[in-house]
Amino acid sequence: MEDVLRPALVFGGTIAVTLLVGWVIDRALHAATERHPENQLPELLRRCQLPLQLLLGSAALQATYDLAELDLKQDRAVQSVLALLTIAAAAWLVIRAAGAVAENTLAAYAARTDDMARVRQFRTQLGMLRRMVTTVLAVVAAAMAILLVFPSLRTVGTSLLASAGVIGIIAGVAAQSMLGNLFAGLQVAFGDSVRIGDTVVVDGEWGVVEEISLAFLTVRIWDDRRLTMPVSYFNSKPYENWSRGGTEITGTVYFHLDYTTPVPEMRSALQEFLLGRKEWDGRSWSLVVTDTTPTTIVVRAAMSTRNADDAWTLRCAVREEMISWLRAHHPYALPRVPTGPAALPPQRRERQEQQEGAAPGESLGRG
Repeated sequence: MEDVLRPALVFGGTIAVTLLVGWVIDRALHAATERHPENQLPELLRRCQLPLQLLLGSAALQATYDLAELDLKQDRAVQSVLALLTIAAAAWLVIRAAGAVAENTLAAYAARTDDMARVRQFRTQLGMLRRMVTTVLAVVAAAMAILLVFPSLRTVGTSLLASAGVIGIIAGVAAQSMLGNLFAGLQVAFGDSVRIGDTVVVDGEWGVVEEISLAFLTVRIWDDRRLTMPVSYFNSKPYENWSRGGTEITGTVYFHLDYTTPVPEMRSALQEFLLGRKEWDGRSWSLVVTDTTPTTIVVRAAMSTRNADDAWTLRCAVREEMISWLRAHHPYALPRVPTGPAALPPQRRERQEQQEGAAPGESLGRG
């Protein structure tokens, strides 16, 4: 009876104590949030309850395992599993805590400034740091698990450290592309060339930077497709960043019209239309003839907007409005295919008129 009761009391008491400790910590964080609502860190740290419970439970069970006096053949295996759980839970807890601190820091920084460009830059850098911390912790936890749980591998580990230089060279050559993307990601994050939330044009696709990882960057295109490409692309090839230096952008619309188009009246119509549109920020606008072709003139309408989304909406609206205005008031200004006879040079026109005037007399003389 004692063989069953003692382990049950030891393990049951250990688990109960760890659950109680976790509950007390959670209540303390909740009380801290209620006392200081402006500080969201305690509430964010409550997300760490699950890894904290797992860490406390596995560590406590490992410490009290000998008190249970099970004397099983698998004691070594059970203790190894508990050690693995402790290491994994510790890494998980640190990752969760780092994420909570990063999120609280970003929220506090965003509340202190109105410069959204700086907020996006800080968010990008924090995201990159979080991924680096997660990667390093995962590698360290795996190494500790191997070396601490499996002592027989320590000799192998010592041999590997002795030849680390040769292995490093071989690994560097083999993983050249991956390492290049890793350093490119760090350069993008801390070089401020592109940030999360920036509007970019890459390979002819217009979209918003949605995620920057250690190796890849994801752009959410305007039709909700995702364009994923290596971060090294943004350090080796040109691309358009419409958010660099500010979100303001000037939209342009081109019209191919007839030579008889009343450009001054069209300019006045555009101005009147822009005054009633909320997308136009009022900074600047223009309507000018930028080019000519053998059959048409090219008229460009330009108008400033606050961001790329407003520019797209206003461009479509201006295009629709100006075409409707021309069709209603000046339909002759719309481009058309010329079907009349071509104008002749003066000498050829006089010669043709003389021939047409002499033709009736010649026919009468023949009669």
